[in-house]
This record gives sequence, structure tokens and C-alpha cells, in this order.
Amino acid sequence: MLLEILKSKIHRVTVTDANLQYIGSITIDEALMEASGILNWEKVSVVNVTNGNRIETYAIPGERGSGTICLNGAAAHLFSRGDIVIIMAYAQMTPEEARGFNPTVIFPDTATNLLK
Repeated sequence: MLLEILKSKIHRVTVTDANLQYIGSITIDEALMEASGILNWEKVSVVNVTNGNRIETYAIPGERGSGTICLNGAAAHLFSRGDIVIIMAYAQMTPEEARGFNPTVIFPDTATNLLK
């Protein structure tokens, strides 16, 4: 049996843009992706703390050090500039692997989205 366990979390960052014209995904500052262990094209859950919306999409890197958090495509209807979000990625593990696993959780500055 495999369990879905939290692998990576970017806790409370601010949406910098919402782009309806892009095909889809969430663009995340490459430094935040690297620090959290979220990979390019990886499936992520995005929780909007401001309005309660939740989506699943995939992550793509934005400019390193820019603080970019941009919801693209249809998700732009559910997220607005200034919303606070939590971004999470999961991994499948056996119960034995999960017992000894600790996720990578980062807490960027909510005002700038940069690492503290």
C-alpha cells in the first residue's frame, strides 16, 4: 500500500499576478521551488487562505529572486493579486517510508515572497 504524504510546502506567500491568457499552471520563483524541493512540472495543490479556493495544477519556475507567485489559465479566476496562498506537493510512500519522513516546509516573507 502507498500513502500520499506531504513532501514540500511553501507556507503563506502572496499572489503577485493572475494570468488568464497562459495555458495553465502556477509560476513560482525558482529560488522558492528549489528551497522547498518542488520540481518543474510537479503536481501541486494550491490553497487560497484569503478566499478558501483550492486547486491542483503543476509548478513552473519563475525568475529567481523575483518573488513571483502567478496563477495561470483558468485558476486566475479563483486567485487574485494580493491573495495569501499555501503551495503543497505530495509523494507516494509506503507506511514504513512515511514513518521516518519529514517534509520540507519553507516560510518566506509574506510581504516579498523572498526567503528569510
